[in-house]
Amino acid sequence: MELTATPENFAGILSGNTVVMVDFWATWCGPCRALAPTVEAIASEYEGKAAVVKCNVDECEDIAVEYGIRNIPTLIFIKNGELADRLVGNVTKAEIAAKLDSLI
Repeated sequence: MELTATPENFAGILSGNTVVMVDFWATWCGPCRALAPTVEAIASEYEGKAAVVKCNVDECEDIAVEYGIRNIPTLIFIKNGELADRLVGNVTKAEIAAKLDSLI
């Protein structure tokens, strides 16, 4: 299950989960739309092991700035509240799974 980040709930999402993958995206971004089904599949497969969060950069500008998001789509991986890694662009499901597996 994917969670949707808001400025109000983001800190709580991070503190409540050991491993979090945040998908920074926007509705107008073609590569973001192409990556969306992969992110949804990852969310289902890793349910209970990692949290998958969608963060619309147009609605959560401060969060995007805080994490230095300059290009979208960008996936960041947070472990125990700390930024652990990131992937930029329309990456494969295997790349995402490998990154999550290394952090869990």
